[in-house]
Amino acid sequence: MVLRQPADIHHARRLCREYGVCMVLEGVPEPASQPGPVLQLRLGRELAACQRLDPGGSRWFVQPGCLLGELEAEGLACFADLPPYMTVAAWLADRRQCNWPSGATAASGIVHASALLSDGVSVNLGAFSADNRKPLDSLRLQKLIPALFSLAGGGDAGICGEHRAWPARYRLDALLPAPGNTLNLAHLLLGHGGDLAWVEWVVIDEALADPAAGAELLLELPGAELTEDVGGGRGGDGGSGPCDAVNAARAAQEIDAAVKALFDPDGLFPHPGQQF
Repeated sequence: MVLRQPADIHHARRLCREYGVCMVLEGVPEPASQPGPVLQLRLGRELAACQRLDPGGSRWFVQPGCLLGELEAEGLACFADLPPYMTVAAWLADRRQCNWPSGATAASGIVHASALLSDGVSVNLGAFSADNRKPLDSLRLQKLIPALFSLAGGGDAGICGEHRAWPARYRLDALLPAPGNTLNLAHLLLGHGGDLAWVEWVVIDEALADPAAGAELLLELPGAELTEDVGGGRGGDGGSGPCDAVNAARAAQEIDAAVKALFDPDGLFPHPGQQF
């Protein structure tokens, strides 16, 4: 299905939810196969706007169908080293391209995003602090965000945060920014694989953006293969107690399962949408 106007995604969501069909974003690198029926969604050129918000300003309004090459052509030179054929939607979903160091998701340049959740609610995600609770302007977010903060304050997030490269699939470390970085709820969508929500549009601040740095770190999501090693008696420490890598794998799996359940309890989106 080709999406040509913003209302099309809402129509697709209603149909998928009614008939039990998985809603899949086209263009995500290394897509994972899904067990049931899927509706693959392609972004039409009608949803490819890219415009500067203020004359001479550094912030740009960008729709998900815009190509990274078009961002560069418009003047966002920081995207020059990224695949020019990739849509902004696919870039945001690609975990390999969104692998900034733990707590450093601000380098994405994303300062605001609108996302459609599985229940049909569109939410606005942006900077968040004790003095700025405006982002929690919907009942859905008032339930979702505190639950995510609780998860980020737990032991599993602490284990993952000890690693320079965040070892979980979903970037919960967006809620654990490194010193000097601003906490931004929109960063929860970085590298989401198409699993958590549908990104309707974003605002990119070119003064903050270093998108190429998102692909510099080697992506290491410990999960499945380490679990298999442990199950087969080949744990990294030979039975003398769980090693750091196994702890990280277990913590990452717990975080990913919890984040997925909070964002998409009905399973409208893939799980996972990307394989590694």
